[in-house]
Amino acid sequence: MALRGRVLCLLAFICGAVGAQASERDDDVYVARVSRVFDGDTLWVKPLAGGRYRKLRLDGIDAPEICQAGGTVARDALAARVLDQVVQVSVRRYDDYGRGLARITHQQEDVGGWLVARGVAWSYRWGRSLGPYARQEEASRKAGRGVVADAAAELPRDFRRRHGPCALP
Repeated sequence: MALRGRVLCLLAFICGAVGAQASERDDDVYVARVSRVFDGDTLWVKPLAGGRYRKLRLDGIDAPEICQAGGTVARDALAARVLDQVVQVSVRRYDDYGRGLARITHQQEDVGGWLVARGVAWSYRWGRSLGPYARQEEASRKAGRGVVADAAAELPRDFRRRHGPCALP
């Protein structure tokens, strides 16, 4: 009986730990202050309710790598919009690097869509889909705005495939 009790306790502990981890990994919505902008689609936030800093990647966009043409312009645009600002964060899931893939809203505007509309990021493509911001990207291209209007510009995922990750500063 003692062994069965210990096994049940162990199972309860494991289930509790998995449940706690799952709740942290489920759709997570909170208000936070942007503390750092790493590049055109990656930033750090500090939840206003407390807790640890969180590294997030903007969901649905792909900005140029920091060492790629247009990379610093994309980073600076994101920083100008949200650095030190309070934003609404909605995490959809987590990527292989542990970053939350999040939709960020600032002053009731979707920041990812804002970046794509300015031509400093592409709508993230997968499969045959042109991604969630395809209309904003097409409008930027037609208006001649930013890196997306340059027919010779390389998509960030292709750049990463050819060159690997950028060296850290």
